[in-house]
Amino acid sequence: MGRSRRTIPEELLLLALDPATGTTAQPQSLDLGLAGAQLVELALAGRIAPDGDRIAVVMPRPTGDPTLDSALELLRRRGSPVRAVHWIGGPRLGLRQIYLAHLERCGMVHAVAGQMCGVLPTTRYQATDTEISREIRARLDSAIRTGVPPDPRTAALAALAHAVGLGKHLYPGNEGRSSRSRLRDLIRHDPMGGLVAHAVMDVQNGVAAQPRRDRAPAPPARATASSLPLQPRRTGAMARAAAH
Repeated sequence: MGRSRRTIPEELLLLALDPATGTTAQPQSLDLGLAGAQLVELALAGRIAPDGDRIAVVMPRPTGDPTLDSALELLRRRGSPVRAVHWIGGPRLGLRQIYLAHLERCGMVHAVAGQMCGVLPTTRYQATDTEISREIRARLDSAIRTGVPPDPRTAALAALAHAVGLGKHLYPGNEGRSSRSRLRDLIRHDPMGGLVAHAVMDVQNGVAAQPRRDRAPAPPARATASSLPLQPRRTGAMARAAAH
């Protein structure tokens, strides 16, 4: 994987950085989003693929990106497809800091030391080239404004931005309500991004313990088709396994 293209985790983190304060918006959910963004990036690189609501390694060859390759190796060691919601909800200690340090090494941000309440040491991160952040934001704005289906990378980025709650950071207030709604709607343009974004939201909602089909309440006797809960589509071996 060449380094001429920014990865989706990098872009998601740059979107979350507040240029005024140097802090990241939605820090807790952002950690989940970064784990999900790694999955999307690995899928775009042809290393993994969705299998129903699970993630399967289809090519274990390293990408050349150390952070992504670490995630790929962990997935490979699982030996069998893993549910996206379980992967994203697993321990991800320091993932945000790892990417901040990476962006600093690449010269895209610089660290600014400070103190909280005059005592506790803190570190803020300021973008060194605001043009990069503007370009990322412009892609989202264009997809929202024009309604033209975005490319897979932008669609996945939009899905993750919505999933971690960046909509209110990017498009605040009542005037941003329609833009936040359209940002959410972009989730449908990339199947992998949609799968991961829904997994991120499931983890935040505390519903990661069981598969969707087990969590859904039994429908009433006279329920219509439109009122039934959506079920994840299982294909191939996963469909056969679910039948037993």
